[in-house]
Amino acid sequence: MPDALEQRLIGELTTSVNPGVSAFADALARACPEPPLGVLFYGSLLRKADPDGILDFYIVTENTEGFSGGLIARTGNLVLPPNVRYSEFRYQDRVLRAKIAVLSRDQFAARTSLGALDTTIWARFCQPVRLVWVRGPESADSLLTLIAGCVTTASCWAALLGTPSMTALEFWKTLFAHTYASELRVEKKGRGNSILEGQEARYAALLPLGWARGRLQFSAHDDILEPVISAALRQKALRRWALVQTSGRPRNVARLLKAAFTFENGASYLAWKIQRHTGFDMQLSPFERRHPLVMLPRLLWRARKLLGRPKV
Repeated sequence: MPDALEQRLIGELTTSVNPGVSAFADALARACPEPPLGVLFYGSLLRKADPDGILDFYIVTENTEGFSGGLIARTGNLVLPPNVRYSEFRYQDRVLRAKIAVLSRDQFAARTSLGALDTTIWARFCQPVRLVWVRGPESADSLLTLIAGCVTTASCWAALLGTPSMTALEFWKTLFAHTYASELRVEKKGRGNSILEGQEARYAALLPLGWARGRLQFSAHDDILEPVISAALRQKALRRWALVQTSGRPRNVARLLKAAFTFENGASYLAWKIQRHTGFDMQLSPFERRHPLVMLPRLLWRARKLLGRPKV
């Protein structure tokens, strides 16, 4: 029987999305070496539609046998997950674009616990998410448990990193300020606060549900929440977070370096980004698309010339 948090998340996970997003997810699932558990849709385009933006998908596989790509890519996804690739999908008269990350169920689960040093999974999937493709009922239950774990961990860290008495939204703002600071991400100051915009009621409702699932006692006085946390536990948590923060940036730098060898269709992604921001079409050849590392100096030189060309 689902608990209160899971019951709320079921409604969120199963909320319908644009048919093109569902069709894209179906195509991604069918292209996997083995049927995955499911495909999750999250990120900025879920919060606010943008026909020219990039969708964010996570494919969760049963195990590492579900990883695609060559030996280097599969090994990279095993050692330093997730692998990320860029893909385009034509739906009716539009071209949809997406970044796709791939994790196994065990890799996902390991990154949802309160003791995980890597924040990248639970910090993302405590945010709104849709299950846009699923293998079956058992897979749906597994993914629901994983997402509920993300919300629970995020809620508990919000309590541990916040002050003893805060509103629910203040707890979440404190949490996202800490998670953004722990990652190597180029974001505007206060980016974490914008995640809450338009979703204030959702986050306010999820916080006590996450605390209840994590067996964290609390009291409420009007809109002020007071989790029961001893001074010793709070100090222990702050020491642990210091380790999370010091390990987070080197880990993300390593992921960026790994992406040079495992980011599929990276040249196409670079060309699209340049065209979107400058209007210039790099007109990649088939060889350049297949061998971006070999052609990287030429691509960078061409991009430099294009970016330096005066607009007319």
